[in-house]
Amino acid sequence: MNGRTLTMLAATVFTASLTAAFQDKFPDGPGKAEVTKVCSGCHDAEIVLANLKTPGEWAETLQNMAQQGAEATPAEWGLIEKYLDLNFALIVINRAAAEELQLTLDISRAVADAIVKYRRENGPFKSVDDLKKVAGLDAAKVDARTSRFVF
Repeated sequence: MNGRTLTMLAATVFTASLTAAFQDKFPDGPGKAEVTKVCSGCHDAEIVLANLKTPGEWAETLQNMAQQGAEATPAEWGLIEKYLDLNFALIVINRAAAEELQLTLDISRAVADAIVKYRRENGPFKSVDDLKKVAGLDAAKVDARTSRFVF
């Protein structure tokens, strides 16, 4: 093998190992492959994990990435945004609209509406335990996201 071939092989192995490390940090689900494909070329997983944002902030971040040259189809951008909202978006429970709650908590529209109604009738949530009082809300979905709630 010549030097150029070795360099190309090393770059391929390095890229593959970076992609694998990036993928291992994220939960499985629709959009994971697109996040890995589009985002891992410029930064590592810790950037995403250390900078939780609201859904609106993630949308803005993705627009900035596209403007800076990240390449994805509109369908891929949509999958990436949904994946980030579901798995990494902050949940501002006392201000989020029903649509945002539906995305970030992975719940039906009826349950999201019930959260908004409960909040309106009982005042702001003060804890995860308060949130779990909403009828129809799956406590396991709440428990899985406790680190992302902002009260």
